[in-house]
Amino acid sequence: MPSTPPEEAIFRRLTGAAPADRAEPPNFLRHVAALGLTKTGDGLADVKLVLSWLMATLGAPGALVGLLVPVREAGSLLPQMLAAPRIRRLTRRKWIWAGAAAVQGAALLVMAAAGVTLSGTLAGVAILAALLVLALARSLASVSYKDILGRTVGKGRRGTATGLASSVASAAVLVFALLLIAGWVDRFALVIGALVLAGAAFLGAAVVFAGLQEEPDAPDDADTSLPAMAAMFGHLRADTQLARFILARGLLTATALAPPYLVLLASGAAEAALDSLGAMLLASALAALVSGYVWGRLADRSSRLVLVFTGIAGAIGMLLAVTLGAAGLEWGLPGALFALMVAHQGVRVGRSTHLVDMAPEDRRPAYTALANTIIGLALLGAGVFGALASLAGPGVTLAVFAAMALAGAGVAWGLDETGGQT
Repeated sequence: MPSTPPEEAIFRRLTGAAPADRAEPPNFLRHVAALGLTKTGDGLADVKLVLSWLMATLGAPGALVGLLVPVREAGSLLPQMLAAPRIRRLTRRKWIWAGAAAVQGAALLVMAAAGVTLSGTLAGVAILAALLVLALARSLASVSYKDILGRTVGKGRRGTATGLASSVASAAVLVFALLLIAGWVDRFALVIGALVLAGAAFLGAAVVFAGLQEEPDAPDDADTSLPAMAAMFGHLRADTQLARFILARGLLTATALAPPYLVLLASGAAEAALDSLGAMLLASALAALVSGYVWGRLADRSSRLVLVFTGIAGAIGMLLAVTLGAAGLEWGLPGALFALMVAHQGVRVGRSTHLVDMAPEDRRPAYTALANTIIGLALLGAGVFGALASLAGPGVTLAVFAAMALAGAGVAWGLDETGGQT
């Protein structure tokens, strides 16, 4: 009796399922490896924490530092509607993702070079320009990935792949955070080294993903004119589940927007601990480590319920933070931050799995692009929460975010079930 190939044995162990075909186990492992590398790179070059700290250290103006998150989010989400129909014309889409990963790796290496050769405004402009290139490449990777995942890994195993990659990547970020906290290595040198490693991780992911066994798909002769792009919004009328999903996802962005306001809520010694680069990264990495794989397995059973539970959990974490702050118990805020990041990890895994599973195969890139474009537009208005925090305080802002998360859970409850193995 022939022995089971090692890739299949690992696949069965991780998923608890039989593969749909001989190509699925190695494809599954390549997805885990490539995503693990890119998620590691994302953690080592975290925009909200690492790049913000680097630009501030280099003396870049605060206005440029404030552009980091908008450039990263808008650049990676808004172009996707233009890219989606062009990607559907290709018979193999893995090359889009691999090429985009390589470009992101090169952009990170440029940031590292700018950090050691430039300072002040010039350094800030160079890092922002590289970040814009990275974000645009990421938009291509994002709009192509869900379609590739859906065609190379069976339903019921996709959430496991993305969740496992998150847990694997968190280990590397955890080491980075501990090194920052320990202070054994000069912090500036450590951050520059992390950017170089992040660039290498993305380049490695491109090589891994290029080996994916992707069967050629019939090219879609999609109309790429602007009227056709606008017509993509017709999917919202034709598929009410898509509209409900996008609404739920938009409300659940509260779990992503809330952490900086939780930090603002802290004071005294708690603020010093929370506001440090290492402590923030540590909380994020631990949250991904303990929850990524679990959320992935649960998402393969019911991504709908994952979105419901994480919305409720995120709201509880935010309300706990508000309560602790009001009671003067700031020492408990790191725990609330950790709980919030665990919930956010579940939102990320749940929304990705649900969209891949719910979308018809021929409309998956279009659904992905439409959802990301709408969310990108919504995030452009996120500055209103900063104004609210300055007027009413971070506690009120967190309470608003908690209400959004609960509303997102309620909207997600009405989604159809898409889980189950095929």
